[in-house]
Order: sequence, then C-alpha cells, then structure tokens
Amino acid sequence: MLRDHLPIATWIAPVVGWLLLAASIFVVHPMFLLLLAAALVACVLAGVHHAEVVAHRVGEPFGTLVLALAVTVIEASLIVSLMIAAGDAAATLARDTIFAATMIILNGMVGLFLLTGGTRHGEQEFGLYGVNAALATLATMAALTLILPNTTTTAAGPVYSSSQLVLIAIVLLILYCSFVLVQTVRHRDYFLPPGDAASDEDAHAEPPSKTTAMVSGLLLLVCLGAVVLLAKALSPVIEASVAAAGAPKAVVGIIIAAIVLLPESIAALKAAKLDRLQTSLNLALGSALATIGLTIPVVVVVALGSGMTLVLGLDNKGMVLLALTLLVATLSLGTGRTTVLQGVVHLVIFAVYLFTTIVPLSSWRGRKRKLKSPPAGVAGAAMVHSSGGSAFAICSRSFSYQGGNFSAVPSVSFGSSQVKPRLSVTISNRIPPGSRK
Repeated sequence: MLRDHLPIATWIAPVVGWLLLAASIFVVHPMFLLLLAAALVACVLAGVHHAEVVAHRVGEPFGTLVLALAVTVIEASLIVSLMIAAGDAAATLARDTIFAATMIILNGMVGLFLLTGGTRHGEQEFGLYGVNAALATLATMAALTLILPNTTTTAAGPVYSSSQLVLIAIVLLILYCSFVLVQTVRHRDYFLPPGDAASDEDAHAEPPSKTTAMVSGLLLLVCLGAVVLLAKALSPVIEASVAAAGAPKAVVGIIIAAIVLLPESIAALKAAKLDRLQTSLNLALGSALATIGLTIPVVVVVALGSGMTLVLGLDNKGMVLLALTLLVATLSLGTGRTTVLQGVVHLVIFAVYLFTTIVPLSSWRGRKRKLKSPPAGVAGAAMVHSSGGSAFAICSRSFSYQGGNFSAVPSVSFGSSQVKPRLSVTISNRIPPGSRK
C-alpha cells in the first residue's frame, strides 16, 4: 500500500536534500550549487505529492486546504528567504512573484492546456458557474493587491501603509476562505466535470490508508523544512546570477513562481490531455487564488514584523498586461466551451509578458526622441529627472535645436545619482533671470 501511494523518489528527495544541506557547510563549489538547486526542485515536487496524498485521505474541504497550505509554505519560504537576505533591496520581490504566478497560471498554464486539449479533442467543455466564481474572486484579489496601491496617498509610492496592509491581508483571507467554502461545501457541484463523471476512475480512486497518510504527513514536514533551508542557501546565488546576466530583478520572481507552480502545471496538462478540462481549470485557478490569498498575508506579517518595505503596486506596463489577461480570461472562459484559438491567444500574451520583463521597454535605448522646437530666440531651462526620482539637475543655459532633435548637458547636479543626457527631460518655456534684454 505504501509503495502504491509513495514512490521511492518521494522518499529519497527529502533525505538527499538534508544531506546536501549538511554538506554545504563544508563544501563551497559552483557545481555543488547546481546540486542544491536540483535538490530544491526535487523537494518541492516530493512535498506537493505528499500533500496530495494527505489531502486524498482527509477529504474535502480539508484536503484542498492541506494542498494549498503546502504550496503556500513553499512559495512564502522562498520569498521570505530572499527578502531577509536582500533586505529593502527585495522590496518588490513579493509583487514580482505574485504577478509572475498570475501570468504563468492565467496565460502560460491555461493557454498550454487549452491548446493541447483543443488539438487532441477539438472543442472542450467545463462547468461555467465554478470558473466564473473563481475568476471574479481572482480579479478582486489581483486588483486590491497589485493595482490599488498605486492610487493610495497615505504612503508615498506604490505601497500600502501598515494599517492598509493589515486590512488587505484580512480581506484576502476572507475572500480565499469564502471561495474554498463554496468550492468544497456549499456549491461543490459547480466545480465537478459536466456530464456523467462516474466513469472517471481517477476521481473515485481508493483513498490511502491511515498509515500511508501519516507517513506522507511526516515526509511533507521533512520536505518543507528542506525547501526553506535550501531556498535560504540559494537565495544569494539566484540574485547574483540574475544580476550577472544583466536581467531585471523581476526575473527572480518568475523563477520562484515557476518552481512553485511546476507540479500543478504538470498535473493540469495531464488532465487536459485526458479531456478533463474542468480538473485542469480547478488546479490552475485554485493555485492562482492560493498564491495571492495565502502568500500575501504571510509576507505582510513578515514585513510588518521585521520593518521591511513591501512594494506591491505594478508599473503601467504590468497593469496593462494584468488587465488584458483578466479581460481575455473572462472572455475565453465565459461560454463553457474552448478551442485552440483561446489557447493561442493566452500563450501570445504570456510570450509578450516574458519578453517585456526580460527586455524592459525602458531599456530600448538609442532611440532619438523628437521634440517640437520652441519659438526662435526663446531660451529654455530644463529639469532632468533620474529614473529613481531622487537625483535631479538644472540646466540654466540656453539650448539649440537642430532638425527637431533636442540635446542637453546638465550644468549643475544634485543627489547621489549621476544624471545623464539620456534621462527624461521636461522643458520649461520660462526665460531664465538675466536673459531678458
């Protein structure tokens, strides 16, 4: 019985992870870091498998909570480990990870299994009421977490104040618990496959024995402990590797989200191949809801307890992509039927997200910015802002325009950052004192 529910690899992974952690005290070598990374991925996969075994044994609604809590502990441990290691330099890590997870799930995962299932089975069906309920909850969570911070005025910047963070954490928990109650107790039929599901052997598989569930629960704790410590050991390496590659810090969030969502992605893809689209959507949307509804409250508690800054608001590009994703997901999953077209659309959005994250739009340099020439004989003054907003320079000399191209070299600078001509320029038509005749 144990062998049927607990493959040998799920036993070996946590043991090897702890052994490598012990060896890391004495071994310092680049190749050894690759072993630690492989052990981290193996422990994540093994931990989710043991959580599924326990969930199958205890049944609903506690089974869903066990799996969601296990995934949340893994994701939160990765985020918190990197935040503690980097301090305020990782203020945007939670935001980047949550946003990456949302984009991976709603565009990458959903697009992939819609395309795969549509290719194999043509048109696929699913329960409309359950998916609509999940999307409504997810859209509310995403807007409150990633968009609303940009509009608040209590604290400067795209951040919440301490009281606002507490409120958002409570609201997210209420939304997630309400969804779990509806999914598992009040309206469980909304989330069941349409038609006759009695022939689905996987849905009616015999639950594991009590002994198997207890062993899986113990191994789950071992896996989670290994994941937390391995993440802490690898956190400096992950950030250093991203920085060495010249990639933005947001790539760290994509890496974390990809590691955490790997098991759910594999399970959802397998279900789609078997024409069980409802199961795939339950896994995908449930993961997205748990990612925001459970991870953010944990990160908020850590941030408030340690005094860390927590930046949650997205930039303009991120808000556009998030709004587009939620709109397209609502339209694609709003009829109860899907084809390959919806899968292609979601995958295209995901590709655009990856490209604009790795190659930000602001890094496309070399473009000549055209500005309209002012009236002849008018002197100008310019305020040159740095990208961070803290350093600035005032040019008090007149400017010349040639062919519509504007160029300026600041004569006085203030702040710690060096102001360069390629930074954004705001023109003032006010004539500097002393220039009037």
